[in-house]
Amino acid sequence: MKKSYQMNRRQFVTTSFVATAGLATGIHALSIGDQKKKSDIKVGLYSITFLGVWYRGAALSLEEMIKRAKEYGYAGIEIDGKRPHGNPLDWPTQRCKELRKVADGTGIEIYGVAGNNDLSSPIPEHRECQISYIKNLIRMTSDLGAKTLRMFMGWPGVTLHPHLAQYDIAKDIWNYTHAKFTEEETWLWVRDGLTECSKYAADAGVILALQNHKPVVKDYPDVLRMVKEVSSPNLKVSLDVPIMDDKSPENIHKAAQAVGNLQVLSHFGGEYERDTNGKVIGEDYYRHFIQAMHEIGYSGYMSYELCHPLPLVNGQTVGIEFAEKNAKLAAEFMKGIISEV
Repeated sequence: MKKSYQMNRRQFVTTSFVATAGLATGIHALSIGDQKKKSDIKVGLYSITFLGVWYRGAALSLEEMIKRAKEYGYAGIEIDGKRPHGNPLDWPTQRCKELRKVADGTGIEIYGVAGNNDLSSPIPEHRECQISYIKNLIRMTSDLGAKTLRMFMGWPGVTLHPHLAQYDIAKDIWNYTHAKFTEEETWLWVRDGLTECSKYAADAGVILALQNHKPVVKDYPDVLRMVKEVSSPNLKVSLDVPIMDDKSPENIHKAAQAVGNLQVLSHFGGEYERDTNGKVIGEDYYRHFIQAMHEIGYSGYMSYELCHPLPLVNGQTVGIEFAEKNAKLAAEFMKGIISEV
């Protein structure tokens, strides 16, 4: 009888301890949940939209870009890191500061610069040129007072022939140069390059935002793997939903949870129209994505880009008016989703 009593007492003490520990854990989890960072998502305009690459006609200047962003209701701009907009060769420190004054005077934030870099080449001289380009982009980003520099692992580029952009030629060249090398070899070249560039970014106080963009990247886990292997607080993530293969609500939520507080920038695209009720029509998956970003407490920009071959009208590629229309509607569409969520 005494032995049975002692056993029950031990069971009671053990059970009480577990229950108390569980309660403490629950309180701790609740405390963390209560302290969860609130999301603050803004809508920005990526200057590739008006670079004069995809539509028929000239590019806007960055000063004109700032005015358009203000007119269309955007909170800031992201500057594409190539001519005629943001090649660092054209942007010494003083000119960067002058543009920043223009933006500040208009109430528009220059929140980022977008690199068009390829650290995956099997040719060392090519990779070294790219690292030099990125280092100068980092300097320019800092001089502009921007927070982030969008990065690729690999980027085939575009060609202008005769006046409008094409992907096919550049992709063929990229595929040919990588054909004799393994994916792991390419991965290591990229990792070495990003490791070096992250050090330059740390010196300048700039965050590199690694985008889930093919070809080296297959999906967002590759981005997370690279960020983990480089292991720098200055290398984070730009998870973009349009370039995810699986855009189901479940996968969007899964990706957002995996990225978490590494998310520092994101982009959206597309072409927009109004329905018969005057509401702007866009892809449904953006609503799921914004909800997922809200759940992880993302505070940053959704950056609109019109960056793909555009329609032909009467045998000619559409002009700048097509970009203007879509940039206006895109701002209204995304701001509406953010407000609803």
